[in-house]
Amino acid sequence: MQIHEISVDEIYVPAPRRKTLKDAKVEELAEDILENGQLRPIQVRLGKDRYVLIEGYHRLQACMSLGEKIIEAYIVQAKKF
Repeated sequence: MQIHEISVDEIYVPAPRRKTLKDAKVEELAEDILENGQLRPIQVRLGKDRYVLIEGYHRLQACMSLGEKIIEAYIVQAKKF
């Protein structure tokens, strides 16, 4: 899988995912990212005119809290049910 650099402004976070945010985890990840960089890319899928977050909400929020405008991500296919 290829890593892409995506603007954080282009990523949509679905409402159910937003309810899972834990501030302490975001702070911990932000500190780790400052020390070691982003070690694991988030996962997104292509949506209409934006990317939709699949995995990595806390990493996304940690990068945003650090003022990052770009995040590393894998672009994955949407699962068909």
